[in-house]
Formats: sequence, structure tokens, C-alpha cells
Amino acid sequence: MQAKLVDSHCHLDRLDLEPFGGSMDGVLEAAAENGVASLLCVAINRESLPDVLEIARRYSNVSASVGVHPNEEEDAPDEDELLRLSDDPEVVAIGETGLDYFRSEGDLEWQRNRFRTHIRAARRAGKPLIIHSREAREDTLRIMEEEKADEVGGIMHCFVEDWETARRAIELGFHISFSGIITFNSARELREVAKQVPDNRLLIETDSPYLAPVPKRGKPNYPAYVLHVAERIAQERGVDLETLARQTTENYHRLFPSAG
Repeated sequence: MQAKLVDSHCHLDRLDLEPFGGSMDGVLEAAAENGVASLLCVAINRESLPDVLEIARRYSNVSASVGVHPNEEEDAPDEDELLRLSDDPEVVAIGETGLDYFRSEGDLEWQRNRFRTHIRAARRAGKPLIIHSREAREDTLRIMEEEKADEVGGIMHCFVEDWETARRAIELGFHISFSGIITFNSARELREVAKQVPDNRLLIETDSPYLAPVPKRGKPNYPAYVLHVAERIAQERGVDLETLARQTTENYHRLFPSAG
């Protein structure tokens, strides 16, 4: 294929490299063979950040984010620390951040406060957000609105919600990114949402090493498999793969103009 693909959300630092000779080179070569030209390696905590940045520095087509995942119960960076960390030239986004009421229990005000801190830091840095939301739709959107996340926009990563949620996020300047879940037999309603997302707000991802798409479901996921996500979405939207690849790649680089 001539048009190139992007993987707008992966965790390269968490991949099992053994099937690729223990080498990240092998992982990225396999991705390139499937047309994947640009990748965003997303940090989930302070511990992962050095590895994420090292990978982004080593490979010109990999960019990085900085943030603390909502399920990570460590003390999160304050605004000033996030601002300092995001000043690294490899960092193109703040996150992943957001709310997750599925995996965390009890009083989750700490999650909501952390989410607000990330949004405020993103606004100060002038960098887009990568947002994770699971069983927290209304609170996620409310906090995005209250904290003026529309000033920077970003990505609703691994989107699994309904069209109304997607519509509200799009109105706030966010892109809707679909993962391998879109290929699952159980994802019929999600595929209907994927048909409605405007061309200029659509993105694709793997979230590797998690959520491998059909026909790799149940196995470790890798950036090369974003091709299967793209193929299924193209099929659902009634366009060819070249068109879908071009649209999503243009959207990625418009959102992250300094990304490789």
C-alpha cells in the first residue's frame, strides 16, 4: 500500500520482544512491513517514562507522551512537574490520563483531581491530551468541559462508548481513536459509531501489547496489527484502505505536527 498508517497509541516499553529476536528494531520493522510509519509510545507512570523517552529518542518515527494512567495509584506529578517533563522535544502529548471506574474502587476523587491536573498542565504546555475513560463517561466529559480541555484537544483513546459520547468529545475538539476492539464480534454497536465519526476526527491504534485485533485476538498485540484495525474500519465506512490510511495519518500529523 502507498498510503502510510499510524499507531496513535501503543506501549512499546511493555512489549515482549522475544518473538522479534529480543529487538525493538524487529518490532518496528514488522510494523513498517505493514505500512506503519508513525507511532506514539504512551507513558503510564513515572517509572515507565525513561524507557518511553529512550525509545522515542532512538527511533525518529516514534514520539512520546508523559502522564500517569488513572489506575496507577502512585503520587502523580503536579502541574509544574508535568510541564517540565512535557518540555522534552520527544513529548508531543500529555497522558494517558482520565478516569477509570471499572478497575478502581472506593472514593475516586483522587482520580478526578489527577485528571484535572493533567488537563491544566496540557493547557499550559499547549499540547494535546490522551484520554482514557472507562465506565466514567459523564464525569470524564464534565471535567473536560470544566477544565477547558477544548483549548488543546487530543484523543479519546481506545474508544468504546456510544455516538452521543463521541459527538460531545468531538465538539470539544477531540479525535476518536479505535483499537482492535472494533474487530471483535461483540462490537457491533461500536462499529456503528465508527461509521459516524467525521473523516477529520478519526484515528486508529493498537494499545499494544493489549487488545490484539481479530485474527490475532488472544495473543500479544504489536503495532504491525494496526493494519487489521484499519482494514475493518475501512470496510465499515465503505472506503478503501488507502483512503482510510491517508485520512488517519493526516489527522495524526495535524494533531501532533512535531511527531515523527
